[in-house]
Amino acid sequence: MQSDRYASPLSQALGLAVPSRPALRALAAIAAGALAACGFQPFALWPLTLIGVAWLLELAMRSRTGRQVFALGWCFGLGHFTLGDNWIATAFTYQAQMPAWLGMIAVVLLSLYLALFPAFALLAAWLVARPDRNTGSLRGYAGLLPAFAAAWIVTEWMRGWVFTGFAWNPIGVALLGGFESRGLALLTPWIGTYGLSGVLVCLSGLPGLAARMAQGRGGMVARALPAIAIALLAGGLALVMHAPAPPVREGAVRYTLVQPDIRQEFIDDPRYFEGNFQRLAGLSLPRSPGDRRLVLWPESGLGDFLRDGYPSYLYRIYTYAGDPEVARRRLGRVVGPYGLLLTGAVDLVMEGDKEAAARNSVTAIDGGGAILAGYSKAHLVPYGEYLPLRWLLEPLGASRLVAGALDFLPGPGPRTIDFGAYGKAGVQICYEIVFSGEVVDPANRPDYIFNPSNDGWFGAWGPPQHLAQARLRAIEEGLPVLRSTTTGISAVIDADGIVRAFVPRHQPGRLDGLIPQAHEPTVFARLGNVLPLALAALLMAVAVCVVALGRRRG
Repeated sequence: MQSDRYASPLSQALGLAVPSRPALRALAAIAAGALAACGFQPFALWPLTLIGVAWLLELAMRSRTGRQVFALGWCFGLGHFTLGDNWIATAFTYQAQMPAWLGMIAVVLLSLYLALFPAFALLAAWLVARPDRNTGSLRGYAGLLPAFAAAWIVTEWMRGWVFTGFAWNPIGVALLGGFESRGLALLTPWIGTYGLSGVLVCLSGLPGLAARMAQGRGGMVARALPAIAIALLAGGLALVMHAPAPPVREGAVRYTLVQPDIRQEFIDDPRYFEGNFQRLAGLSLPRSPGDRRLVLWPESGLGDFLRDGYPSYLYRIYTYAGDPEVARRRLGRVVGPYGLLLTGAVDLVMEGDKEAAARNSVTAIDGGGAILAGYSKAHLVPYGEYLPLRWLLEPLGASRLVAGALDFLPGPGPRTIDFGAYGKAGVQICYEIVFSGEVVDPANRPDYIFNPSNDGWFGAWGPPQHLAQARLRAIEEGLPVLRSTTTGISAVIDADGIVRAFVPRHQPGRLDGLIPQAHEPTVFARLGNVLPLALAALLMAVAVCVVALGRRRG
C-alpha cells in the first residue's frame, strides 16, 4: 500500500514529511502559503515565511505533472493572500449597501485570482528544471530553486500592473526589519523590492539544497550539513534584521505632521465635518507666531470643498459658512502666516452645473489662504474609489466601499511640486505608495515624499502593512517619506527606511521636527524595475545552466 507521506532530504533533516496524497498535498500547500504570510505585519515572523516557501519547494519536488505543480502554487497563493489580505474584509463593515459578512468572501475571491501568480511562477520553474526528469534530486532542486526565484520576481512584478495591479505585500517585505533597522531590505537600492522577493526565495531554499548535498554522504559533518545551513541562515539573518540604525541626517525644512484619530464611521458624515476640522486645527497650531513650517494633514480628514465653481448647495452642506474662500482663510489662520498646509481634499469634476466625477487630491494652502498647487491621485482603488463595470454590477447590488455615488478619476501620475523654502515635494496618496518604481517623477526628483492616507477602514492588519511598504519606497528611492493618516500609523521615515518618529494607531497626536535629508539618487531610482527583471534573467540563466549540466552528466 502506498504511503501518504514522502520524506524529502530536508524533511528528514527536520523530522517532517511531505504528503503524497493529492488532497493532503493541497492542504499542505495552503498551510505553507498561510505560514509564509506570517512574515508580514503585524506578526513580522520572517522565519515562518522562509519555512513556508521551503515547504512549497519540497512539495513541488514531489510532483510529477505540470497540472500538479500549478495546483500546488495556486493553493499556496490561496492561503498566502487570504491570510495576508484579510484586512480587506474590515472595509465592508463601514458601508451599508452590502452586508459585512460579504467581506471575507470578497477576500477569498480576490485571493483566488491573486493565487494565479505564484501558480504560474511555480509551474514555469518546474518546466525549466523538470526535477522529475533531471538526474538526481540535488541537480533537480538546484535548477528549481533559481528558476522559481526568477519566475517569482517576474510574476510579482506583473501582479503590480496586470488589470491595474494589486502590488500589496510583496513577499520580500518580510525581510524588512523593525522600526530601527532595515533588515535585508538594505539591498533594495540595488535590486528593488521585487528583487528582494527573489532573494527571499533563494534563502528559503538553501537548507533544502544543503540537505541534498549531504544526502548519501558519510561522515558527521555531511550529516550535520542541513542543521549547519539552517543555523547559519537563521543566525545571519537575525543579525541583519536587528542591525542598528544609522544616525539620522536632518534637513532644513521644519514639519508638523498631524494624526487626528478621526474614526472611519465619522469621516463621511457631514454632521461631524466641523468637529473633525476643530480636531485637526487644535493639533496644528504653531508653537510660536513666527514658525515657518510645513503642516501635513491626512487623506479624508477635511470635509470642506476648497475650490471655487461648484453649485452653491454643495458649499452649504460641506463648507464652513457656505463659502470656500472663508474655509481657505481659516486654514491659513491655523497654520500661521509662515506656514504651508498640505491636506487631503476632494475636488469635483463638473459638467455644467452637475457633478460628473471626483478626484482624490492633495491641496497646498499658504498662510494667507491661497491655493498654491494640487495633486490628484493617479492609482485608484477598484471598488474603493470607482466601481468597475458599473453598468453591470450596480444593478446586481454591488457598490463602492467608500461612501458616495461619484466615481473618482485618476490624475496624471507622479509629479514633484517645488515649494521653495519648504522643499520639493513628491505626493503619493494612500495606496499609491505600494507600487514599486512608480512613486517619483524621475525627471524631477523631490526632496521628500508626502503620503497622506486614511487607513481607518483597513482593520488591525492593514495599517502596519501599509507602513512597511512605505518604508520600502523610502529605501528604494533614497527619499524620506512622511505619512499622515487619520487613525494611524502616522510616521516620519528617513531615506534609509528607518522610522524616526510615529504616532500609534487610534491615538491623536502631532509630530514636529526637521524633515530628514534625502540621499543621492539610488541605482533603483535611476533604473527602476529594470534591476529586478535583470536579476530574474540572471537567476533563470543559472537555472538553465544547472539543468543542462545535470542532463549532460546524467
